[in-house]
Amino acid sequence: MNHHPLDPLGYTALSEGTRGGSLHAMLVRRLGQMIVSGGFAAGDVLPPAEELCRRFEVTRSVLREGLKVLSGKGMIEARQKTGTRVRPRAEWNHLDPDLLIWRFAAPKLDDVVALFELRRAIEPEAAALCARRADPAQIAEIARLLAQMEATAEDNAAFAGPDLQFHLAILRCTGNDLIGSLSGMIEVALLISFRLSDDMAGDQRHAIPLHRALLAAITARDETAARAAALALLEGAEADVRRVINRSLERKEDRS
Repeated sequence: MNHHPLDPLGYTALSEGTRGGSLHAMLVRRLGQMIVSGGFAAGDVLPPAEELCRRFEVTRSVLREGLKVLSGKGMIEARQKTGTRVRPRAEWNHLDPDLLIWRFAAPKLDDVVALFELRRAIEPEAAALCARRADPAQIAEIARLLAQMEATAEDNAAFAGPDLQFHLAILRCTGNDLIGSLSGMIEVALLISFRLSDDMAGDQRHAIPLHRALLAAITARDETAARAAALALLEGAEADVRRVINRSLERKEDRS
């Protein structure tokens, strides 16, 4: 998969484990990815500190701080006498941005389904609330972002930035601070969606009418239409990503 044009804006920065390139961040990222990928399964006891320090070329203090971060994400727990153990996946904080990034580094179709189920649970209702509460200046900002999308629809790299901001603006315009606080998590979900569809052939002109319909519904204060337009957008995006995943699986089968 090609390097995503949004990586400099967010995806790679988010995937740096704890927002940086330090030894501490490297340890969190590599060990976290190993756990997510099954290298260390639920119930497994991690190797002794000496072995982990040698494997990752870090000091005990760096290891200790890194394990604290992973513990805070619900992934591991330290037990007296038995060592540090990987917790069951059901106990992980799956909405943690790092966990989302690690999980979708090599996604399966089930992961894609889960991602879009999450987005469908939030974004259509956010669109309806935006239609009810957004003020004229906020609607004008959403319209400005749509104009940028229309101007860049033939360039996937240029299109991705305003597309991301379009969706985040709708969350911020709901008038609900709790939903607005979800924008960071939704941003990661959107970046993942963009990355998964990176090698889709063609451009984004097919997505413009769906975004126009959403803006029209918000402008008209039509909550039902806004909800339906947001859902249609998500269904189209999921179909695109499913095609990418299926194509990738077919290529792997052809090579085997």
